[in-house]
Amino acid sequence: MRQIATDYTARIKALRRLIRTRAEAALITNLKNIFYLSGFTGSSASIIITQDRALFFTDFRYKEQSAAETGGLWEINIVNKRGSEAFSGFIKKLGIKSLAFESTVTYEYWESLRKTGIKTIPLRGALENMRRVKSADEIERITRALRRAESAFLKIKPRIKPGIKELQIAGMLEQELKAAGCRRLPFDIIAASGKNSSMPHARPTEKKVAAGDLVILDWGGEADGYFSDISRTLLMAGGSNLAEKKKIYNIVKEALGRAVASARSGISSRTVDSAARDFIKQSGYGEHFGHGTGHGVGIDVHEAPRITYSGSSRLGNGMVFTIEPGIYLPGTGGVRIEDMVHIKDGKAEVMTKLSRGIEIVRA
Repeated sequence: MRQIATDYTARIKALRRLIRTRAEAALITNLKNIFYLSGFTGSSASIIITQDRALFFTDFRYKEQSAAETGGLWEINIVNKRGSEAFSGFIKKLGIKSLAFESTVTYEYWESLRKTGIKTIPLRGALENMRRVKSADEIERITRALRRAESAFLKIKPRIKPGIKELQIAGMLEQELKAAGCRRLPFDIIAASGKNSSMPHARPTEKKVAAGDLVILDWGGEADGYFSDISRTLLMAGGSNLAEKKKIYNIVKEALGRAVASARSGISSRTVDSAARDFIKQSGYGEHFGHGTGHGVGIDVHEAPRITYSGSSRLGNGMVFTIEPGIYLPGTGGVRIEDMVHIKDGKAEVMTKLSRGIEIVRA
């Protein structure tokens, strides 16, 4: 607990340094960023940080919870009003003339801030950029979320055979994730078979898995507010075009390996994307890989850094992200293999333990 409290203290200090030359105070309203700064997990809160004070605002429902979760680092204020009305009196009392705010707030919320008469300055992605580099505690939570996801998959995998419905697969996987300790899922589980698997974000349907189907599963786990993200593709024995399905599987697997090998501290995220994308292009399937190669994972399942063909951010120690190349052939099916990677001591360390090898499932 002492190390976690140290992490929160360091984050507050970093935010103060960030706003020092921009504004007298910062208003944080994004609940994910409030969790990052304080550990608070409730659904209603705002934060004002000045150079010498840390003010936490919530309502009566979270009076005890906020005190317990924030560890004494904040001045907790219980308010009954919404929006800027909840703390306009505090702004006036503190004499704040300029206030940095998160640019994710609604226009209505910004209007209520503007009416207080203070100068408002947007913080564009400030905390999101801070969140790119994970602490040791964050890495540990993400790892536990990953192990929970892997364990859940391994428990249901023997039941994924021709005849089972996509919705049944997703339901079983969700049940096992919850049984493993995940309080919520990072996103709706993808279980797509046969022709449906050529759609990268297909939703599970009543379709039954059939012989010769490629079956894409994309799911994640959770641990203490942090997420994981994995994809695996199974191939049902029998059916048609098995040779091509095996071929694209092995191309995707090789593309993933090349991207992992390229990932290291100091290089552009675009370099990692190119390592996978160029190999898929050279193999003749470039037009069938249209999404980014990966994304950061943490408090959000999609956050910085973005591993894309247009990405320009530099990778660094402490960053955690996915690498997930894919090939999607309309009418035939798709393959996606997704691992999570951690940059440690300058190099990419694969966090995912599940096998990448092709698995041909027989009835």
